[in-house]
Amino acid sequence: MHRVTEPELMDDPSQARAYAAADFAAAHGRIVEAFGEYFPGVEVAGNVLDLGCGPGDIGFRFAARYPGCTVTGVDGSAAMIELARQRLARETALGDRVRFIEGRIPGVPLPAGPYAAIISNSLLHHLHRPAALWETIAAYASAGTRIYVVDLFRPETSDVARRLIDRYAAGEPDILRRDFYHSLCAAFEPREVETQLESAGLPELTVAVISDRHLVVHGVKH
Repeated sequence: MHRVTEPELMDDPSQARAYAAADFAAAHGRIVEAFGEYFPGVEVAGNVLDLGCGPGDIGFRFAARYPGCTVTGVDGSAAMIELARQRLARETALGDRVRFIEGRIPGVPLPAGPYAAIISNSLLHHLHRPAALWETIAAYASAGTRIYVVDLFRPETSDVARRLIDRYAAGEPDILRRDFYHSLCAAFEPREVETQLESAGLPELTVAVISDRHLVVHGVKH
């Protein structure tokens, strides 16, 4: 199946609210848990950059799991950042260890770091120019930065994509089912991601398929 791009930003407020209201607890909890499996024995301390943070759920979970870190989430969608900041006002236990910046990579000004980790979930498939993600990671990672990117990968056919929708989003609102399908069609195949990493000069990063619809890119910056 050829890649079909989707809008880069989820900037419709109703779309953002539907995404924020969806039950991603198990999936997002597993993403944060798996970070510790790819980087065993590491207790993250210092600054963490969360690229394409959406309404902030991964960032909040990461900050709760690693109390020695401070998470900066960035997203180009004003609607998503507004939802993240609303939640931040309620998450008083995290104090000032989570913050959010609205802006599109690679041009958005970000704190200089250094970063103990750079993480991203479900951003890559939105990008019409995927190099934007890898350029940002290369610009803000320094020696020792742990890099952890999770995303969908594109199924072989549209029929497979529809079966995945039925399997994992059967009870979700139509807007989420539609977005899930479009995201699968916009995602990259693992070999395409490997080529992107080669072009970006990030040979230390490894691509692994971790489910019937997800891949992970992980490694430590040299």
